[in-house]
Amino acid sequence: MPTIDIDYNELQRLLKIEINDDIEKLDDILSYVKSEVKLWDKENGIVNIEFKDTNRPDLWSVEGLARALRGYLQLDKGMKQYIVDEAELDVNVDHRLKDLRPFICCSVIKGIKLTDSKIRGLMHLQDKLDKTYGRSRQKTSIGIYNYDLIKQPLNYTVATPSEFSFVPLGFSEKMTLAEILERHPKGLEYGHIVKNSSIYPILIDSEQKVLSFPPIINSNDLGRVTEETQNLLVEVTGTIHHAVINTLNLVTISLIEQGGKAYAATIHYPNDKIYPSKLTITPDFSSRSINLDVAYTNKILGLSLTSNQIAELLLTAGLNIGTTSELAVEIIVPCYRTDVMHPIDLVEDVAIAYGYNNIAPRWRDLPTTGAEKVERRLINLSRELMVGSGYQEVLTYTLTNSENLFTKMNCKETPIVEVVNPKVATMTCLRNWLLPSLMEFLSNNKSVEFPQKIFEVGKVTFIDETSETKTRDEDWLAAASSHINANFSEIKAVLDAFLRNLNVTWKIQAINHSCFIEGRSGSVVVSGESIGIIGEVHPQVLEAWRLENPVAAFELNLNKMRKNVNTV
Repeated sequence: MPTIDIDYNELQRLLKIEINDDIEKLDDILSYVKSEVKLWDKENGIVNIEFKDTNRPDLWSVEGLARALRGYLQLDKGMKQYIVDEAELDVNVDHRLKDLRPFICCSVIKGIKLTDSKIRGLMHLQDKLDKTYGRSRQKTSIGIYNYDLIKQPLNYTVATPSEFSFVPLGFSEKMTLAEILERHPKGLEYGHIVKNSSIYPILIDSEQKVLSFPPIINSNDLGRVTEETQNLLVEVTGTIHHAVINTLNLVTISLIEQGGKAYAATIHYPNDKIYPSKLTITPDFSSRSINLDVAYTNKILGLSLTSNQIAELLLTAGLNIGTTSELAVEIIVPCYRTDVMHPIDLVEDVAIAYGYNNIAPRWRDLPTTGAEKVERRLINLSRELMVGSGYQEVLTYTLTNSENLFTKMNCKETPIVEVVNPKVATMTCLRNWLLPSLMEFLSNNKSVEFPQKIFEVGKVTFIDETSETKTRDEDWLAAASSHINANFSEIKAVLDAFLRNLNVTWKIQAINHSCFIEGRSGSVVVSGESIGIIGEVHPQVLEAWRLENPVAAFELNLNKMRKNVNTV
């Protein structure tokens, strides 16, 4: 759970209330944002706060914390509006960063009056965002500079390990990029992010002065901020554009709260489909709207709130209201509320503003007799039949990546459910079929004796705009046989035995599937409907997975099979 250090007096000033060293009072106030006092250093005026909720980075500064609490304390209503003036900085992005660290967003903050306390708070926010939301700088990293020392335009480009040398922050001697990775503490800590590349990202100004070596370290000349610094440049680089812009928004807004005036930057991206547009203006304080159903809210909370009451509670929670009707409320979500992804997040805000203690508890009338779900019967029976055919069950992750699902399987990309904030590069989406998981399993077990015959009954996930979560889970079965003589006839015989034992009449309809060898693949058809595929895996796919033996496989949609199978 994240913890932050804040200046106690600054929090009192921003909240415009006197806490008078009353820890219980402060804990009561902090409960609105699911946090509590962990430590209180009265001598230095520092309060260490622990958050129970890890998806609210907008709270990880004293400014953001005060902004959220002012609504619950009835000091403010609705969301706070932030203004950014026209762009006065240009940043050019090198096309060679595409596969390295492609995105950058910037803002300029002028007229800020920094104190030692504010600088420490800013560095603390930077560190928290880098380590948590930025996944230890792999996804995003922040740089803050003295804008008065910079000559624009900036160039976000690449350099060889020895091409540039500069004095890194905290040092007094010049070092090359390679030396920074070997000798600087931040290079040792974060160097693995870029070390495997022959070129490294670098940010320089028009006079070739180095601002930073992202995501490792700033320069000591331009990247050192003191109490005399009045104008700041904030930049964020990363691998996911929306995460980069969200991070920049949070830091920029925090500096606006401290009295600075924000100016935008124009990012000149290469003409490539991975970029949002060739010209991008940052930061972006645009809000978005979500419709919240009144009946849905009351069903979840067990209340009987009207749309006007819900609107009033959400204003208390720091959100704005658009149009309202008896059935729904249009909620305007500010850019800094990155945690709001679904109506249930808004329902939680309603509950907090209403007060959990004001919701009367109600015992659920639950039956005590347990029984197997009908849909589980086919799953359990499928497992028994596959084991009886000599196949061993495996259990793989539902999280995977697009390379496994499409590139290695020689298939065209289709829409998939992607993870917004992936922790590792190999788990960025939910799988939409099982066979890639079996191929990965075989590739990790090449040293095990053959034949290898495996199967899996598991969940696959599809995008479904009609469902509440916009996704749909289905139960699928996949089986694969790998040995020197694995072929279509063998896997067809296994599938035939499986379906005959379920009293299912089926046939194969010839199809060309890029994953399988042409002429040795087919669609499994039951009652005129395709419920799966079968075939010999294509040599190109085997090579992608570094498999030497042939593989024959089939995959079935158990959801479609259920209407044709009597499991009573």
